Amino acid sequence: MTLWFVFALMTVAAIFAVLLPLGRGGRAQDQGSQNEGSEVAVYKDQLAEIERDLAAGLIAAPEAEAARVEISRRLLAAAGSESSPELKSAPSLNWRRAAAVLALVGLPLVAIGVYMPLGSPRLQDFPLAQRERGAGSGMARSLENLVVQVEQHLEKNPTDGRGWNVLAPVLQRLGRFDDAVRAYRNSLTYNGESAERRSDLGEAISAAAGGVVTAEAKAEFERAHALDADDPKANYFLGLAAEQDGRKDDAANIWRALLAKAPADAPWRPLVQSSLARVGGGTMPALSDETIAGSKDMAEGDRNAMVRGMVERLATRLKQNGDDVEGWLRLVRAYLVMGDRDKAMGASTDARQAVAKDAERLRQLNEGLKTLGLDG
Repeated sequence: MTLWFVFALMTVAAIFAVLLPLGRGGRAQDQGSQNEGSEVAVYKDQLAEIERDLAAGLIAAPEAEAARVEISRRLLAAAGSESSPELKSAPSLNWRRAAAVLALVGLPLVAIGVYMPLGSPRLQDFPLAQRERGAGSGMARSLENLVVQVEQHLEKNPTDGRGWNVLAPVLQRLGRFDDAVRAYRNSLTYNGESAERRSDLGEAISAAAGGVVTAEAKAEFERAHALDADDPKANYFLGLAAEQDGRKDDAANIWRALLAKAPADAPWRPLVQSSLARVGGGTMPALSDETIAGSKDMAEGDRNAMVRGMVERLATRLKQNGDDVEGWLRLVRAYLVMGDRDKAMGASTDARQAVAKDAERLRQLNEGLKTLGLDG
């Protein structure tokens, strides 16, 4: 209701903005006509005064005639200028009246005529969450439209390797895995061999198979590994293939070697760490050489106390920086090895809270906890 009231005020303001100049113009013209009419009357009075002075003998006949001629000339000029506005006043008044009617009636009618087919006067409130979903779906449709345009371009230019290279990952992100496989193959054909392209092709083949590293996919990863032995994607999926074949030790060895060469800030490090934990390849908190040498002469109780101290230090570190998924899994596993299941459960709860805002880390954590028997 408030919105309609605001619209009404805006319409009234627009109408007055149109009518105000018209009203001012009319008043100015009327004032000019009045001034011109008074000027004619003055000249007529002057003529009458000359006649009175001539009759009274106050002015000579030649002078009276000269004055009469001059005033008559001015009178005719004033009368002519006065007749012009009178001739134009009627059309001008009609135009102002037509403009006023158009402003008062036509403007609202035009606004309503435009709004009714384009607007939605009965549309209910649209909650913010639905707006966000609508925006997301709109972006998805926009992306799909772009994909269609690129596909149409590639139909006309099938040898455009750069186009296939751009299209392939987008198709995979949209879940069109079979199309992505074809695009990656074309990218290899028209762009040439590379470990990255072979790994991407193998990943798309695995995705099309529901995450299973098929023999065809494994062959692509092996080709990528032959081109670049340090290619992280090829090594990860070769480890995954070993795990799926039941060779967990081989998978653990592949992933350990991958982590040993990985940069500390590698974005895929948590995924490999959680996968390593899944196959039982994780370890207790690492001990330095000096600590190991010193622990050899310790009594069993002292050694256990030292290990517990290290575990507690790990727990303290994770409470300060909880992004380390592998660290959480090591802590939970340590508690389980020490037989303290309650602390293991508590650590798993703390870990989930620490990474709750990062969907990928949370997924990796849950997978690791599941392999440790802590599903809840």
